[in-house]
Amino acid sequence: MLDTIKTPIESEMAKYESYFKSQFTSDIKLLDSALRYVSEGVGKMMRPMLVMLVAKAVGKVNDRTFAAASAMEMLHTASLLHDDVIDESDKRRGRNSLNVMFNNNVAVLSGDYLFSLALSNAAKINDNRIITELSVLGKALSGGEVLQVELQRSGDFTEENYLKVISRKTASLFICCAASAVYTAGADDEVAERFKKFGEYVGICFQIKDDIFDYFSGDIGKPTGSDMREGKVTIPAIYVMRESDNPLLEPIRAKLRAGEILNDEEIDTLISISVNEGGIDYANDMIDHYRGLALDALPADIPQDLRDAFVAYIDYTVKRNK
Repeated sequence: MLDTIKTPIESEMAKYESYFKSQFTSDIKLLDSALRYVSEGVGKMMRPMLVMLVAKAVGKVNDRTFAAASAMEMLHTASLLHDDVIDESDKRRGRNSLNVMFNNNVAVLSGDYLFSLALSNAAKINDNRIITELSVLGKALSGGEVLQVELQRSGDFTEENYLKVISRKTASLFICCAASAVYTAGADDEVAERFKKFGEYVGICFQIKDDIFDYFSGDIGKPTGSDMREGKVTIPAIYVMRESDNPLLEPIRAKLRAGEILNDEEIDTLISISVNEGGIDYANDMIDHYRGLALDALPADIPQDLRDAFVAYIDYTVKRNK
C-alpha cells in the first residue's frame, strides 16, 4: 500500500523530505541537538504525503506546497513534544521521547521553536487562507487537549464527546493538510471542501485505529493500556460501558464518573471486557463507516493512479499494525 501511495509523488516527496529536514538545525548547540534528535524520529510522513497527493490531484506540486506541508508537519511535531510532557510519556514511536533524552524544559521550548518554524513556512506561501487554516488548526489541537482533560475530570465519556476530541486532536490536522494542498495548487474553495471532508474522515479513522492498539500488546511504541493510565477512555471501552451488563464494570463506571484514574487491575479488566464483549468490533465498524465516507468525498475526475493512491492511503491508515 505504501508503494501505491508513493508512486505518483515519489519525486515530490524526495524533494520535500530534503526541504523539511534541512530546517531542523540551530546555531544554539543544545537546541540543535534536540532538533536533530526529533528529526531522526520523524515517522512515515503520512500527512505530507496527503498534501502532495491532494496538490497533484488538483494541480501541480510547487515550492508553496512544500512550505505548506512543512508548516503542518512542524505544528504536528510540536504538539507531540508538548503532549509527551503533559502526559509524562517516556516513549514516542518506540524511541525515548525528547523530554526523557533531555528534560521537560528543552522539550517544551523545542516545541515552541517548531511552532515558530511552522509560522515561518506558512508566511512564505503568502495566502491568507492557509494562515487561517493554520490558526484554526492550532486552536483545535490545544482545545482538544483541554477538552480531554475536562472529560477526564467530569467522567463524561460518551461516543459524542470522544468524536469531539479526536476531531480536534487528529482530524483537524488532516483537514488542514488537504485544504492547504488545494490552495497551493491553485484550486478553489469548492474543491478544498471536498478534500477537507476526505481529510476529516481519514483523520477519524486514523485515531480510532490508533486507539485500538492500546487494547493489545505489540511493537507499537507504547505499552498496552497506556491511554487508560493517563485517564483517557476510548471508543472500545466507551462502547462496553454503555452496552454491557457485566457486573465487573460497575465499580469501574463509578470510578470514571468520579474523575478518578483506574488502577492496573481495573485497566486489565476493562481491556479484557472491551476485547471480549464487542468493543473492538464496534470500533472497527466505525472505521469502516468513516472509510466509506472518505472515499465518497473524493472528486470523480482525479487521475486513476492518484485515485488508487488515495484508496491505498486510507487503507494503509485502517490496516496498519502500528
